[in-house]
Amino acid sequence: MKACFVGIAELTEAPSVAVVVDVMRAFTVAAWAFGQGAERIVLAASLEEALAHKARHPDWVALKDGPPAPGFDTVNSPGLVRSLDLGGRTVVQKTTAGTVGALAVKEASLVLCAGFVVAEATARLLRTRTHGGDRVTFVVTGEDGQADEDLACAQYIARRAVEAGTDAAEYLRRAGRSRAAAELAQGVRQGVHPDDVALCLELDRFPFAMVAALEDSLMILRPCAVPSPADELST
Repeated sequence: MKACFVGIAELTEAPSVAVVVDVMRAFTVAAWAFGQGAERIVLAASLEEALAHKARHPDWVALKDGPPAPGFDTVNSPGLVRSLDLGGRTVVQKTTAGTVGALAVKEASLVLCAGFVVAEATARLLRTRTHGGDRVTFVVTGEDGQADEDLACAQYIARRAVEAGTDAAEYLRRAGRSRAAAELAQGVRQGVHPDDVALCLELDRFPFAMVAALEDSLMILRPCAVPSPADELST
């Protein structure tokens, strides 16, 4: 597997395989939504699109970055989403970076959305879906491709996909020292729960990967079960 790491603005063509990383907080939130029972997540291109989905489907759960806003049910915070009962629900998500990155690679043959909470499952799925010479594009969504928490997570997943013994400790330390972590901890960003940073740095909290694909013109994110290490060894 050949890994490259790019920001959203650096995407010049649709990659074959893309891993879109947003640790703080879009895809940590998405994983928690699935953990709370959500069936699927519609990745919206704009706040207006998210509200339009909500207007057509009042039973859908709409969330966004920043403070609470009319029309939205909650905000992009894992600490808040973990308390919701989302059993069987559709979630509509619009964030500043994560959803933008996923939509930017919507034509790719395989799109995975990731954070530390699904890192191992993502790495295992890459091992089963790619081969030695395949090129995997990791999209570092935050801070115009410079967000160290996203780059650290992307580099960890890339290494873990080819070296199962790779240790996460230094990658997690980098993420914990990132500007995003500091801003969340200091309350610079709005719509924050006190536990958000810790939840974003919780390694392998969930056993599934998250795959996004176009369904009837919508970019839909769904959880994806992956083979266990024992299953991999037996194949």
